[in-house]
Amino acid sequence: MSIEVVTLNDRDNSLLSRREITVVFSNGAGKIKRNEAAQLIANKHNVDAKNVIPISMKGEKGKTDLHGIFYVYGNPDQAKSLLPRYRFLRTLPKDERKKIIDEEKAARLKAKQAAAKGKSGSGKGKK
Repeated sequence: MSIEVVTLNDRDNSLLSRREITVVFSNGAGKIKRNEAAQLIANKHNVDAKNVIPISMKGEKGKTDLHGIFYVYGNPDQAKSLLPRYRFLRTLPKDERKKIIDEEKAARLKAKQAAAKGKSGSGKGKK
């Protein structure tokens, strides 16, 4: 069985400068990942895959259809200003996502240690 993409709704949201596309992936439940679905939407609608952001993908109990909502922006910078950061982290491969999060944790820990070191250096208080 192949996965067929059927567009239910393709709406242009001029206020937020994006297209909101609602699709059904027939026979796609449990077989397709978010990034693969975004790639299929990009190919079908002739847009760059970096500009397609998967918002939700839901399946129904007992059915093989998968309902998805995708936002298509003109450029990635516009999407970054409107959507929360975790939406973009979800589109990255797992190893890249882990690397970015670990770097941020290390930077936060380093800043916390530097602040604690600067605070404890003035210790001429009464005990």
